[in-house]
Amino acid sequence: MSVRVIVEKCKGCSICVKCCPFSAIDMENKIAVIGDACTGCGVCVDECPFDAIEKTEDNVKKDLSEYKGVWVFAEQREGKLMPVVIELLGEAKKLAAEIGTDVSAVLCGDEVGALTHELFAYGADKVYQAVHPELKNYRTDAYTKVIQEAINQYKPEIILLGATHIGRDLGPCLAVRCDTGLTADCTKLEIDPDDKKIRQTRPAFGGNLMATIICPNHRPQMSTVRPGVMDKAEYVAGREGVAIRLNVSFDEDEIRTKIIKIVKEAGELASLTDAEFIVSGGMGLGNPEGFELLKKLAEKLGGTIGSSRACVDSGWIDHSYQVGQTGTTVKPKIYFACGISGAIQHLAGMQSSDYIIAINKNENAPIFEVADYGIVGDLYEVIPAILEQL
Repeated sequence: MSVRVIVEKCKGCSICVKCCPFSAIDMENKIAVIGDACTGCGVCVDECPFDAIEKTEDNVKKDLSEYKGVWVFAEQREGKLMPVVIELLGEAKKLAAEIGTDVSAVLCGDEVGALTHELFAYGADKVYQAVHPELKNYRTDAYTKVIQEAINQYKPEIILLGATHIGRDLGPCLAVRCDTGLTADCTKLEIDPDDKKIRQTRPAFGGNLMATIICPNHRPQMSTVRPGVMDKAEYVAGREGVAIRLNVSFDEDEIRTKIIKIVKEAGELASLTDAEFIVSGGMGLGNPEGFELLKKLAEKLGGTIGSSRACVDSGWIDHSYQVGQTGTTVKPKIYFACGISGAIQHLAGMQSSDYIIAINKNENAPIFEVADYGIVGDLYEVIPAILEQL
């Protein structure tokens, strides 16, 4: 969508110049002129008292029939695939089956050839390999350039990325470069049975409702997907596919950042997405020392502890342990919610767990509405009793 000035109606009042939020309009010879900074937002159309500016449909439209296939960004770090990639491949296979196409993975890095066979085993029919020393560690400019060129050449219909730190950076850059849309932090993907477009569902308004978004006029259709939400693809040993090597080259000024040093955060951090048992605590713990009791139960089960946002905000525990809409989405076999009231933002991150066990003094706490088992009582009495039985 764009806007244009109807010259014969323009009175040179400059109202549009003042109201444009992007400073995209100037006056030349008392006539408004729309500049390149225009985003087509339409504010000037609404504000012009003389109806001298109108919206117009862009004349250039993509031939959507050229776009085929479901792509997954195969995020790797230090030569290891991120767990979310396996989840995306599982979801991609379902989507591809419904629209009658294949599944491909895009792998960027240096000396990552062994991951190609792993991607085949998890269901990729094709793997597009971008191998170059500049791609060893993620940098926005390098990865965006390589993947955009591959998109322009091979034209995928759907692209899925993990909603990780890297995926949340890379996805918007690719969407802008490819002139398409992006739905972030999706928790559900499905194919519309009528027109075969992808329906992308994500939490909206603080998790108080779920919004379903479509991208009808642009390709590829792009989504970032929360880790821990989708079912992982099945590993089939010996499965093979087609490896396609991408031509990768960089001019000297194309990558604006340099990696001087990589500093990893010290201390033990949570691995919530892979945990089969999570024992989470909320403000009902009363103090940060309460997490020591939760650790005993988590260690007994071979799992890890988690936390509500309130505990993180209070400085009781590191953000890496936070479960919820603004933390990590998890899907363990058993989720213990200890002293957690059950705010909708927290539920958005753990309600897909196989079993939820809630422990809370307040029998009316919202957490009991989603719990499979509820224990009304003092967690400092209940957890020691569970430990004794174990």
